[in-house]
Amino acid sequence: METLLDALVQAGRMLVAVDRYVVDVLLLSLRVSGGALLLAIAIGLPAGAALGMTRFRGRGVLIALVHTGFALPPVVVGLFIHIMLSRTGPLGSLELLFTPTAMILAQTVLAAPYVTGIALAAVQAVPSDVRWQAAGLGASRLRSIWTHVREARLGLAAAVVAGFGAVISEVGAVMLVGGNLRGETRVMTTAILLETRQGDYASALAFGIILLALAFTVNLVLTRLQQGRVSRTSAGPARWS
Repeated sequence: METLLDALVQAGRMLVAVDRYVVDVLLLSLRVSGGALLLAIAIGLPAGAALGMTRFRGRGVLIALVHTGFALPPVVVGLFIHIMLSRTGPLGSLELLFTPTAMILAQTVLAAPYVTGIALAAVQAVPSDVRWQAAGLGASRLRSIWTHVREARLGLAAAVVAGFGAVISEVGAVMLVGGNLRGETRVMTTAILLETRQGDYASALAFGIILLALAFTVNLVLTRLQQGRVSRTSAGPARWS
């Protein structure tokens, strides 16, 4: 209990004092996780929507692969990317190992299956009749597809939130490909691990509290944006020209 109270006091001091070290770690965490989330969205939302609305040979195998991605061990992902980016690896000439770019790649691999899988479930839950009704009202094929996707907007927003949760809390993969270098690749989760290994539990818990506060803030913003869009799109009947 005393350690927890010390951690709360330490976290407050870090935030009030605007500690440069903490700010650098926090900003890099946002940069890495934000970049990975954007890439995961760019890959996962279209892929999930396509899998949810189409039927083709081998679709079941692809869906099984996406769902298997939910269980990807972060350490294994980090090891794979480490090998690929090492000097003897096929991408070694890019010299990306132990850089924020390598960390973004690792987190993208971990987040993309979540975004894809949840987007797939959301789109698949919308009756296909929606597209046919839209087409019957004069909508183009592209507009009909957009209408279907829009009906799944709540689930798609959940996919984005899940993707963010997968990247902001990750430690194993970023440690392997980033190296936890101060001022270069140290993020909130690896800072927590370092402080714990050094026996400074109060600082480790303080970083954990700041990380949770960051996750809550970002999720609150995402939720407000999503709810605002729902309110605007549900204000009136859909129209097609």
